[in-house]
Amino acid sequence: MTTALVTGATAGIGAAFARRLASDGHNLVLVARNEKKLREHAAELHDRHGIEAGVLVADLATEEGIAAVEERLSDRRHPVDLLVNNAGFGNKGEFLEVPMADELTMLKVHCEAVLRLTSAAVKGMRERRRGGVVNVASVAAFVPRGTYGASKAWVVQFTQGAARDLAGSGVRLMALCPGFVRTEFHERAGMGTDNIPGWMWLDADNLVDAAMKDLARGRSLSIPDPRYKALMGVVKLAPRNLLGGVTSRTGRKYGPQ
Repeated sequence: MTTALVTGATAGIGAAFARRLASDGHNLVLVARNEKKLREHAAELHDRHGIEAGVLVADLATEEGIAAVEERLSDRRHPVDLLVNNAGFGNKGEFLEVPMADELTMLKVHCEAVLRLTSAAVKGMRERRRGGVVNVASVAAFVPRGTYGASKAWVVQFTQGAARDLAGSGVRLMALCPGFVRTEFHERAGMGTDNIPGWMWLDADNLVDAAMKDLARGRSLSIPDPRYKALMGVVKLAPRNLLGGVTSRTGRKYGPQ
């Protein structure tokens, strides 16, 4: 059996990836901060699908947490064949309203951890000439959206650039850019969602199904829903200064993932 490692694996998109990968017969390494939730989720997936599900308690906002996951990804005796960098969060508030410590923590989780974990995983994958990495970004990467959008834009650019450098190596890298997904993300960030139109919400399991199809096709960028593909097409044509005003107001209130 192949092994997949998923960060932020206890809820939302990460949990949906874990469910899908377990149903496909992959062994799992589940990474998150909450050990109790990790063990409950691992036991459920093991019992339901008969796969091995290990847990790794790690906070990717800390040096120790990132290093622990790097070490697991570098283990040549127990190789990881698919890495899903999903861990992330949003901050509520406009620029200068969010404490600098919180902004820097976001960059550590969204950028530094993604860079280091992708690098640790890909070294072994390239040697074996097979493997894949899914880095979860956001449609916020394509609009002016403060530190959150900027960090997700970095994820997209980094992933696509690395995918280009690794072309022909047998390793696939893909940036996944969902819109609003029904998860705990907004609640944890204290962001209201009452005014978001119903059509903008995506189901996490359907999102993962579409993402896995795009990864199999060898795509380096996945916007896994026709509605958001159309919306991003409009974004490309809209004046940048207009987008800045609109997304600053709505994005800081709702914080899409």
